[in-house]
Amino acid sequence: MNRMTPFSSPLLLGFDSVEKTLERIAKGGDGYPPYNIERIRAAETAGEVKGCDLGDLIRITLAVAGFLPEDLEVTVEENQLLIRGRQSDDSEREYLHRGIAARQFQKCFLLADGMRVIGAELKNGLLLIDLAKPEPERVVRRIEIAVNE
Repeated sequence: MNRMTPFSSPLLLGFDSVEKTLERIAKGGDGYPPYNIERIRAAETAGEVKGCDLGDLIRITLAVAGFLPEDLEVTVEENQLLIRGRQSDDSEREYLHRGIAARQFQKCFLLADGMRVIGAELKNGLLLIDLAKPEPERVVRRIEIAVNE
């Protein structure tokens, strides 16, 4: 018996990779570190970005208290924004109680085509990552119909 999915409609052509990506995201890991995603106005950002029409931006904010800038890595590969955090365990300390663990994490966000990462900033234990979302260009193209007689 075949499984019915939203992308199994014959009207949705070429969306196989989207379906696989959504399945992978649904299986995604735990909620650590907590994060927010918000829409911000360009006027709220610190400066202008050359070559980018700044209307609305998207900001991802991750709570990474205790991480140093060298403990964090932000990369973009194809359409994936990958954020990794790795704290080293300080073996010189003697803990009487340890409630704050040195913990690793990896967060992955799938970016739409054309989205650009403008920058990242570590401020007061929060990692702020700003993304520009370009307005989609409306393209209408007329397809000529060939007549075979």
